[in-house]
Amino acid sequence: MLTRTVTLALVDRLGRPLGSLALPGPTAAAFWPNVDDVVALAREACGVEVTVLRFLSADQPTTPGGAVTYLAQYDGPPIAGLDRGAVRPQWTDPQPLRLPWAKPGGPAASVAWAEGVLAEQGRTMSGAHQMRTWNLSSIWRLDTDAGPVWLKEVPPFFAHEGALLRWLGRPTTPVVVATDGARLLMADIPGTDRFGAGADERAGFLAALLDIQVDAVERVAELLALGVPDVRAEPFRQQVEKMVQHDAGLLPAADRRVLDDLVSGLAARFAALADCGVPDTLVHGDFHPGNVRSDGTSTKLIDWGDSIIAHPALDMIRLRDWEPGGPTPSLTGVWCEFWRRAVPGSDPERAVELIVPLAGLRDAVSYRGILSAIEPAERAYHDGDVVIGLRAAVVHYRTSSHA
Repeated sequence: MLTRTVTLALVDRLGRPLGSLALPGPTAAAFWPNVDDVVALAREACGVEVTVLRFLSADQPTTPGGAVTYLAQYDGPPIAGLDRGAVRPQWTDPQPLRLPWAKPGGPAASVAWAEGVLAEQGRTMSGAHQMRTWNLSSIWRLDTDAGPVWLKEVPPFFAHEGALLRWLGRPTTPVVVATDGARLLMADIPGTDRFGAGADERAGFLAALLDIQVDAVERVAELLALGVPDVRAEPFRQQVEKMVQHDAGLLPAADRRVLDDLVSGLAARFAALADCGVPDTLVHGDFHPGNVRSDGTSTKLIDWGDSIIAHPALDMIRLRDWEPGGPTPSLTGVWCEFWRRAVPGSDPERAVELIVPLAGLRDAVSYRGILSAIEPAERAYHDGDVVIGLRAAVVHYRTSSHA
């Protein structure tokens, strides 16, 4: 079992370094962005209340596990035994890509906004609990006299999520309480994240998504106006070509040749894909079982920050091939039957064949964009993801008919 040990590099509300504090023993979770257990351990073992701001360093290349150091804000009385020799001025060096919640005072400002919104709605906030922080989101659970709500803040490249959720407004999507730019306040969703969902449950998730996607086909212009990124054929091809120039050197020479062949044929591949008749629409962008939450009665499709306008087979492939719960090949048939009914005369099976190698390219492009938009210290979360996507594209292209 992987474990995570934590050192907190403490600063005050003005960002002045105070010293470092090593927390005793491992945390409950090993995944670096999860910090609710870090905050709890600091409180229970050391008697201090902290807010984790951002990742600083680790003794291994990426999550999960290992010895991790975070920058954290502490506003209480002096703490005996801090390691002041460990103070590093660079803890608070300015960084142009730093996100608001990674700065002293940033999380408190967002919580204060949420508390004000709730007060205007006649609700009283009784507690705020930091759950997660990293370069893709800051998440807090807020207790109120009418039950919990969730505060989520996202980077600029995901800032369309709040507007999109309002647009969706379905029983199968989160309920929006309020939005403020990249901040989003949502109603509580009972249940658990369905990481280990089996075939039947995944088929239900796919049906809920397909219901959204077929409705969105004729409303793509509305979605683009909300800020949902356009990753249809030509924008996607341009993004891939730019990414390959930057990252193809990560692959062995033989793989680079295969990748070059795939990329040089993208225009023809997209033309063939269009001939299949399955239209571009709203794509969730990260549609795995962990982004579905259910209590057995109600099911919600969550985390729409990665959403794009693209080909809907991308979502099916992601859900079908999700490894922690085991691949579910039967979802291909479910997806194909749906689109065959929705678009008579279409050829969804052929569409899936054509797009499988593109799924890895889409992952690589997405992570290249994220890496380019986040501060250097946070890139440890995603440094290996571009090459993983490229390798997947190469493997699938090698084993396909190339047609």
